[in-house]
Amino acid sequence: MGRTIPSWRMVVEAETEKLKKFRDSLRHEDKQIFEDLLDQCRLYASAASSIASPVKEVPLIVSMLFAHHKKLAELERRLEAKEENTFTGQS
Repeated sequence: MGRTIPSWRMVVEAETEKLKKFRDSLRHEDKQIFEDLLDQCRLYASAASSIASPVKEVPLIVSMLFAHHKKLAELERRLEAKEENTFTGQS
């Protein structure tokens, strides 16, 4: 018997392909941002595959949220370091 369940990476590619019309309707400068968002799904595909969800979009959205939260935490860390340096008189 053949494999009946596609790999998660195949699901990610199929789901992102469904979003092509949305991407194509975006302004030129927004298309790259959207592609970056979809790249986050690909980046965390192996972790997302561990989410047991009957709704395929849930692991995709969790991957996007995680990437955003990770970036936000990094920016907060950098801002705090900069504020600390400013407060202590360092540059």
